Amino acid sequence: MSASGIPVRWRFFSVIFILSFLSYLLRQHFPVAGEFMMQELVISELQMGWIYGAFFWGYLVFQIPGGILGKRFGPRLTLLVAGTIWILTCLLFALLPGRLETSIAGTVALLIAIRVAMGAAHAPIYPVQAASVERWFPVGQWALPNAVSSTGLSLGAALAAPIFTVVILQWGWRASFLVFVPIGFLFFSVWWWYARNSPREHPSMGADELATIEANRTNLTQDVGYGAWRQLLGHRETLLLALAYFTHNFVFYSFATWFFHYLVNVLGFSIIESGMLAAAPWLLGAVAATVGGWVCDTLCGRLGPNLGCRIPAMTGLVGTGVFLYLGLYSPSPYVAVALLSLCYAFTQFAEGSFWSAQIHLAGPYAAPACGLMNTGGSVSGIIVGPLMPFLALKIGWVAALSTGTLVAFLGAVLWLFIRVDRPFQPRPREGAVAL
Repeated sequence: MSASGIPVRWRFFSVIFILSFLSYLLRQHFPVAGEFMMQELVISELQMGWIYGAFFWGYLVFQIPGGILGKRFGPRLTLLVAGTIWILTCLLFALLPGRLETSIAGTVALLIAIRVAMGAAHAPIYPVQAASVERWFPVGQWALPNAVSSTGLSLGAALAAPIFTVVILQWGWRASFLVFVPIGFLFFSVWWWYARNSPREHPSMGADELATIEANRTNLTQDVGYGAWRQLLGHRETLLLALAYFTHNFVFYSFATWFFHYLVNVLGFSIIESGMLAAAPWLLGAVAATVGGWVCDTLCGRLGPNLGCRIPAMTGLVGTGVFLYLGLYSPSPYVAVALLSLCYAFTQFAEGSFWSAQIHLAGPYAAPACGLMNTGGSVSGIIVGPLMPFLALKIGWVAALSTGTLVAFLGAVLWLFIRVDRPFQPRPREGAVAL
């Protein structure tokens, strides 16, 4: 225990919590800025859908590499480099679009390129965070910190619409990107000063807390060398988790990408009112994420990791599908917002279970394993961006978004086949050295 009374592991994780908050403050301000960018830059809904989706191409491609780099070089340096790229892309968004290119196609291409780079910068955050949780928290207490991180991202997303609606109306959409440049410099300076790759390296870590963190690890996956991460590509449970996480994030990214647009153009709310209402799902999700993480850790302690992760994950996915359908077909716009907020809350209730399950399965290979799992989740982001406006043109927004109900139910079924009690057992390579 530290002198302040707060365990050092939670003080360290508070920095990661802020990173998660800022990540989604930036990510979720983009759909708000996008409404104004479409008008100024003469971009259609479908073109903006491709721009939204471009983030996930970078995010997808660099999930596994980001996890590998986190395993190889440690969280401290990996996230510092990612943060530098993050700050640069914010600056490019503010300065370049509409000023260099001479056609709409050129503008769209430029925005897509910057969005890809921004997605690549964000890709290592959650795989590296999961590896940090595995290193810094005791065995069986991994769902709650991951869920608290989801609370951070939900709060960041909740504040994005109300804050940046005002910022953009007052100073323009370019200013909303410039805000993140000094904030990013400040945060990543603090990160480099305070963060360490392992609890043993932190100057404030006490012997008692370190013993608590390192206890009961002999039966977990053993580190047999850096290169063994490749064997994860054939690990059944990790692949099933990646597929299940695709179904989870199909609904999650529908909210993240198109909820603000849905409020304005389908439910008929004003820009200002939409900015306020768009915060509702995220605020409810912030509470549900922490509750779900606590439930998962509690059930893991009582029932073991298999049922402990499965029960809250399936509960969350079934609730997601039910409330999504009810919200989309509600005749009242305000009731629809309430029901859709519950839908999002159930996605967050399940969130910690996914990451806890993958950490239980992969142990010291959590960074690349979670990168692989999050690759599955990122594929859904690529699909949802352009798919929803395309389907909306054919069958309407309500029917298009309701496809998420079936996808969520499929995810719940997949969890029946995931065995968290069968951890990854890498085969050591002759001469391999653990890193």
